[in-house]
Amino acid sequence: MADTSPTSPGPEPYRVPDADLDDLASTLAKTMAEVRQHGVILDRLGSEPESTGSQPPDGAPESEAADGKKPDGPASVFILALGGKEYAVELAALSDWVNYLFLPVYGREISTSRPWCAHWHEHPEAVARLHALWLAWQQFTDTEAGLSGPSTWHRDHLDQTLAHLRAPDGPFAACTTSATRPNHRVLATPAPEQAEVAA
Repeated sequence: MADTSPTSPGPEPYRVPDADLDDLASTLAKTMAEVRQHGVILDRLGSEPESTGSQPPDGAPESEAADGKKPDGPASVFILALGGKEYAVELAALSDWVNYLFLPVYGREISTSRPWCAHWHEHPEAVARLHALWLAWQQFTDTEAGLSGPSTWHRDHLDQTLAHLRAPDGPFAACTTSATRPNHRVLATPAPEQAEVAA
């Protein structure tokens, strides 16, 4: 026998107001950048050797005391101290943060007084400054930084970095000065002085 009872319509689809879509897209981009950042941190933590937790009485780590050598691995998390694959992984994570969080929020208009280069990753000074800014961002946006952490990051780190990076004589001075005329050129740096060899 056929069912003749009236069928109830399904629930109405939820419609997000157009005005809220930009906020959702921005929130999603920030969340994706944070997830990538956490993945990099987890990879970094997973690749670090586990410590035994025992220290010799003189305070030197056990591996150093045993053979007098320092343990393998970078002594710093700063990108300029990394090399090879570690540098590439860190630069990729930094690029995600710069492209999906930093530039959409703090990019501002490009002009001769505030230049920017789309190839910022080819400017060593820009990489160093942006990486330091990102490390500080990770620290000061963590819950352990307290409620004033983000404000401290803006005042002590962001403002100074932007002033140096986007200065007319900064690392992008020979690069883009207009969004409609992209340009990229790494400025030459002074050659290191060669020590005179005594004859």
